[in-house]
Amino acid sequence: MRRLLLALCLLAASPAAGGCRVALDIGHSRSAPGATSARGVVEWEFNLALARRVAAALDTAGIDRVALDDSGDDRVLAARPQMAAAAGASLLVSLHHDDVQDRYKSDWRWQGRIFQHGEAFSGFGVFVSGRNPAFGESRKVAEAIADGLLAAGLRPSLHHAEPIPGEGRPLLDAARGLYRFDDLVVLKTATMAAVLVEAGIIVNKDDEMLIASDGYRDRVAQAIVGAAADHCRRVADGVGYRP
Repeated sequence: MRRLLLALCLLAASPAAGGCRVALDIGHSRSAPGATSARGVVEWEFNLALARRVAAALDTAGIDRVALDDSGDDRVLAARPQMAAAAGASLLVSLHHDDVQDRYKSDWRWQGRIFQHGEAFSGFGVFVSGRNPAFGESRKVAEAIADGLLAAGLRPSLHHAEPIPGEGRPLLDAARGLYRFDDLVVLKTATMAAVLVEAGIIVNKDDEMLIASDGYRDRVAQAIVGAAADHCRRVADGVGYRP
């Protein structure tokens, strides 16, 4: 708790210029790293690498941003939107990489070790929460990110809408891979617009190497930058939600 309070104070010391700031949430942590890829790389490492590309792209575009934490320390989920609020963020983007249900996985051998993989699904997903107070702005940002990913030649996966245990998420827009997931803590407890991006399915061994490439990460980063730029224009015009 002491470390969290220190982090909040440091973030609050530099308010956002012009009323627009993007907070980048690096999904999971070192000790709870999320999914494991088809070649044994944990999701947190994918999330961190993508966050660094997104941060660099936002800097190049002149969009104010803050990374909530790149140390990989454990933080309760509700602390992440608190840190974003303390940083004066108008938009929270949570970066993740995707998994599939166990029924779609099988074993394979890679470099002498056994890992699980699944090629049934491929693509990205974008999530918003109806419990977020800035749901309308969150959806606009999510739609813009999805449009940017589509324009970059990527495609959405609809597997989270499948009516099976662990899935069944309502699709707001199938063409965009846009889901409503009201109980995602980082999204529903945020006081600003908030979007979660599943950048790709890392248990798909055919996709994993592409997802790990700088070129792929740059395409995702540019989609986020484009959406963030639109958001900042709305904030400047007084029509983007501001806490």
